[in-house]
Amino acid sequence: MTSGIPARQLYARAMAGFDAVLHAVPGDRWTAPTPCAGWDVRALVDHVVREDRWAAELLAGRTIAEVGALLDGDLLGTDPVAAWAAASAAAASAATAAPDDVMVALSAGPTAVDEYLRQLAADHVVHAWDLATATGTNLRIEEDLIDAVTAWFAPVRRVYQAHGLVAPRLPVPGPAESQAGLLAMFGRSEALAAVERFGDAFDAKDINAIMLNMTPDCLFETTSPPDGVRHSGAAAVRAAWHRFFEAAGDHRFTPESRIVAGDQVIVTWRYEWTGGHVRGVDLFRVRDGLVAEKRAYVKG
Repeated sequence: MTSGIPARQLYARAMAGFDAVLHAVPGDRWTAPTPCAGWDVRALVDHVVREDRWAAELLAGRTIAEVGALLDGDLLGTDPVAAWAAASAAAASAATAAPDDVMVALSAGPTAVDEYLRQLAADHVVHAWDLATATGTNLRIEEDLIDAVTAWFAPVRRVYQAHGLVAPRLPVPGPAESQAGLLAMFGRSEALAAVERFGDAFDAKDINAIMLNMTPDCLFETTSPPDGVRHSGAAAVRAAWHRFFEAAGDHRFTPESRIVAGDQVIVTWRYEWTGGHVRGVDLFRVRDGLVAEKRAYVKG
């Protein structure tokens, strides 16, 4: 099953999306970890550049053996953005020129151009989200791109997983938001990414960043005895954070575990201040990549 977006157009739009995210990467984030285990930002960009360099060769009719060691080693050099620009331009040109009926010589066997371009498009869409997440951004993928990649990937996901090309699908609530559902098929959790961004903002005591990572109708329930205090809506939650940080003084918040359950994330933590500590649990609910609810409970 495929979507109504032609494969060449899908690939071009996926590359444009990755390009926009790449140009927004801050200079100090190239060693930041990404959702791809073992890859920092530079390694992820190198992978995508390498993929497009290979695409330019293979779509032009060359075989893997003919390319040989040409694309071995670091492809980014001293200017990763320029390396990406050259690779993506070459791949786009090759995709435009490739005849519809040509078979591309992939390692998996001869593959139709349409199928290969959809593979490439999916990889660029998902890695754009990975790259944005690594730089602390809540990337919202265009809905028709989500539909197109989902339509292509859903029937072949088990094959990709069996060959170790993607992580196991994560559970999502039904009906899941379309972006969360697509990412889960690729072994990624939008909910976990949102909670980690929220945690970074909290650690920095940056109230503006905290609120950027919460929905306008957010809910925050504190640990105040006996039943906590409920703050509803962005204005009330922002005011609650101001009061919290003003009263907190010298403190440290240390997550002990994170458990993902669809659009919810359970975080166990230890909170320390001069002279004492408590341990507790936060229950987060995420919507559209933002924290919609944070309910806190404490042992004591």
